[in-house]
Amino acid sequence: MEGIISSFRGGRHTQYGNQMILLVDGVDSKEKAEKLVDKKVVWSSSSGKQINGKVRAVHGGKGAVRVLFEKGMPGQSIGQKAKIE
Repeated sequence: MEGIISSFRGGRHTQYGNQMILLVDGVDSKEKAEKLVDKKVVWSSSSGKQINGKVRAVHGGKGAVRVLFEKGMPGQSIGQKAKIE
C-alpha cells in the first residue's frame, strides 16, 4: 500500500520535523484510516536512503494519518510516495 506525504505536522507557531501527514490511496474515511494505526512506513530518497516510521494516529475525518518517523524528514519528501507495510 502506498501513500503521498502531504505536509509536516504543525500548528500556527510550530512544525514537527519528524512527523508527517500521509494521504493513503483508497482510504477516504476515518474508520478505514484507524485500521492503519501501528503499521510501518518506509520513505526512500532518490539516493537510496531510507527513513522508517510508524503510523501513530488518524488526522482529520477524510482518511489522512499522522506518521512519526525516526528522525527529521527533508522538505523534499513532501509530495513523494511512501510505502505502508
